[in-house]
Amino acid sequence: MPTPKYAAYKAADPYFNLVRRALGELVDGEHFFDIVTDDTIYEVLYDLGWPRVIRGRTDLMNAFRGYVGIIHLQSADNLIVHSTDAGRVIVIEYEVHGTVLATGGKYNNQFCSIIHLENRKISHWRDYMDSHAAWNALSPPTH
Repeated sequence: MPTPKYAAYKAADPYFNLVRRALGELVDGEHFFDIVTDDTIYEVLYDLGWPRVIRGRTDLMNAFRGYVGIIHLQSADNLIVHSTDAGRVIVIEYEVHGTVLATGGKYNNQFCSIIHLENRKISHWRDYMDSHAAWNALSPPTH
């Protein structure tokens, strides 16, 4: 559900909505940015323009501001949710589909994210993705 407070991030709404749906009643808050702690750790285990570790909600929002300037997502799907540690650790598998704004090229990627919850918020996020798919989508075409 779009929130005017986060209108600048609309291009990533399919991802945000998928995560919110995956976590359901385990977290409090309507939007993705409402369900992360102020000192959340967002870790990505790939090198494609994002910092490897983002510390804090404010820095995470700034990183996503850059993301929506590069990619516009049309959908996020094929969600599989695994719960462990009495619901304190959630693993989600999913796909995103979008367009690279600079080239108009298609962006399709697969992810696996490990999410740690504390006090009904995301305290730590570790992300794995198909780096080859991202590299191909974001690299200028060669002729």
